Amino acid sequence: MPVFNHVNSADYALIALYFGIVIFVGWYSSRKNKNTDDYFKGGGKIPWFLAGVSNWVSGFSAFMFVAAAGFTYRYGLGAAVVFTMATWAYLVGAFYFASRWRRARINSPLEFLTRRYSSSTTYFYSVTAVVPQVIGIGQGLYILCIFVATALGFAKEEHVILGWTFTGLELTMIGIGIVMILYTVIGGLWAAVLSDAVQGVIILVTSLLIMPVTFRYLGNGDGIGAGFTRLWNEAPAGFFGLNGPTASVLFLACFAANSMLGYNVAWWQVQRYQSVPDERSARKMALLCAGLSFVGPLLWILPVMGARIIFPNIGQIWPQFAAPEEASFVSLALMLLPHGMIGFVVAAILSATLGQASDGFNWLAATTTRDIYVPLRKKAGLSAPSDQHQMRVAQITMLVVGVLGIVAALFIAKTGGAFDFGLKYYSLTGPGFMMPVLLGMIYRKTPWWSGMASSIAAFVAAFSLMAAGAFPNNVYERNIVSAISAATIVFVISAFFYRKDDPRSAECQRFDADLRTPVPIDPNQPVGGLRDFQMLSFVSVLLGAVLIGCVFIPSSPLAPPAINIVAGLILFVIGGLLWRASRPAKQKST
Repeated sequence: MPVFNHVNSADYALIALYFGIVIFVGWYSSRKNKNTDDYFKGGGKIPWFLAGVSNWVSGFSAFMFVAAAGFTYRYGLGAAVVFTMATWAYLVGAFYFASRWRRARINSPLEFLTRRYSSSTTYFYSVTAVVPQVIGIGQGLYILCIFVATALGFAKEEHVILGWTFTGLELTMIGIGIVMILYTVIGGLWAAVLSDAVQGVIILVTSLLIMPVTFRYLGNGDGIGAGFTRLWNEAPAGFFGLNGPTASVLFLACFAANSMLGYNVAWWQVQRYQSVPDERSARKMALLCAGLSFVGPLLWILPVMGARIIFPNIGQIWPQFAAPEEASFVSLALMLLPHGMIGFVVAAILSATLGQASDGFNWLAATTTRDIYVPLRKKAGLSAPSDQHQMRVAQITMLVVGVLGIVAALFIAKTGGAFDFGLKYYSLTGPGFMMPVLLGMIYRKTPWWSGMASSIAAFVAAFSLMAAGAFPNNVYERNIVSAISAATIVFVISAFFYRKDDPRSAECQRFDADLRTPVPIDPNQPVGGLRDFQMLSFVSVLLGAVLIGCVFIPSSPLAPPAINIVAGLILFVIGGLLWRASRPAKQKST
């Protein structure tokens, strides 16, 4: 049985430091929010590099380090084909969707539905999306806390607070959920972007270190190369090829289709395209995301493949989990990283999921405020709310959604492992909402009701087949194929009912003209984010100094404290590069 370095006081201190940094970033970002345009989309001033890193990190979450790690442990290198598919989706985004989302000229993601279809479609989406969004936040929080509570070593403990009994897992979900709500409510999209940048630094350093230490251990003192050789020689048959779901052309096609939707027309993606200054920046942002989405997953896929050799009987180590292989990444970290870095890894997983959840908060608050609350006030004969009033409504919305997400996390049960639950959940809810957006962006001569009809058709098809128990061995593929097919068929049929002279088609025609017209670049618009590189540089150096200070903390022979020095030096280099990035812009402005 392997010996793990569970979190100690030094790790707790580093985790607390990270929490403090996240809340500081929220406060720092709040000073940028002069109006709702700043709060919801950063005023269109966020530099493409920051937006790109934020976008990439938002695609990560504990799902990648827990659920996807379990998938990799089971099926090997085929996981690389699955988890790098975002690369191709982002490339399509760079050359097609980036410019069109900038030309959409919208202030909140769901405003697209009003312009392309109708205000009724926006209300339909807003009402029907709330419950799936809350469940999604709860599911992400639940998966995150499986990792964190295990690393902290008190997942099974019970604590009585004010007469209520909570497990360690439940307290973890409540504590992390509160921090998630606080920094997002305070800072808006700027908080999400800057926190994502901090999280990107943490994920990068963690991923760069976990791979060499894993293969050094596998090499038994003969070096990293020997570790790769051992993996090659001792891996199960088919581990370096396509096997299991990755050998199914239908599964891969469905996963690719879902990735294409999620990384091009999901609302958090739309918001990022709107946050940068111009079309060129949007394209560069998408290309950066494509590169990161290809290299990044390989940094954690290869170590988890090594975990198959290091922990061949992982079910005996984590018998309390429905899918013990989902603890493979955290097991590597707890065995091979020293104290200090362990806290760093916990912070990395925290950071990834917090970034994803904050995006969900932000777009839902944006549409609730701008697409529901403001129009309802006008219809009621009340005066239009001020920017300050709208910001308060958005913050209250984020607070309510966040609390409901925590409640959902407390009640979501493990169903066949987090990866299987995630696949089934997103295959049921994703295509039904996103297909009308994709289709409506590509083709714009359908009637005002076609978006709602297409969405309803997708949900009816997917849920009907689920209720009938059809294709029980291919649930994911069944949901994706049925929803996409039904949505597309109804959308195509609706085109025959399009009438150009219908007054309700007028806004869509203006929208079509906008998509064909590039947004003029304002040469006098100030560039945002210049000082933010300096702030991020300071945070990187601070974290690096703290890690180097952890070298004096005793650790196990398998996890020498010198690893903290290497991590600290990497952070110093990153800090220097970020500071350097701020200098040319600073000189240019003088």
